[in-house]
Amino acid sequence: MSTPLDLTSNLFFFIFTVTILYVAYTFPKLQPNQTNLVFYVHDRFTGDHSTAATVAGKSGTASNILHFGTVAIVDDPVTEGPTIDSPLIGRAQGMYVNSQLDGKGLYMVFSVIFTSGKFKGSSLEIQGSDIFAMKEREFGVVSGTGYFRFVKGYGIMETEFMDIANLKATLKLNVSVKHY
Repeated sequence: MSTPLDLTSNLFFFIFTVTILYVAYTFPKLQPNQTNLVFYVHDRFTGDHSTAATVAGKSGTASNILHFGTVAIVDDPVTEGPTIDSPLIGRAQGMYVNSQLDGKGLYMVFSVIFTSGKFKGSSLEIQGSDIFAMKEREFGVVSGTGYFRFVKGYGIMETEFMDIANLKATLKLNVSVKHY
């Protein structure tokens, strides 16, 4: 036998369930935006305008980034095009750790901080492996700020130019990210 309390509870539960289903199926779902970027990072370990420095390794700061266990910090220019004279759009600041026994692979973690253009004041946090003997390397975009808040994505890195003897390289980064 039903009591008035049971009928009230059942009616409340029914109205609550119908309301939740209505809200869940009628309100538009927020879809992420996708942004695709291509930019160039210019690594320079030597010369008057060097932008990278070895800070630790088996031989101390005299270690070469091409040797296992070496740690380097970078503050590289990021440009729109492959030449250093292309418009500057930001800086890549972070570090490389040579983490492969044969010395041919780096672990990289750095921020691409946009200083001009549409994304000025925003950043992307990049992390992954850079086995620089490979033509293309994939890395993760794990976070971001400003325009790229709540970002997730990936990128493909290609070496545009490499001078191993003088430790100079230009890297092309093709990045695809989703964000809100």
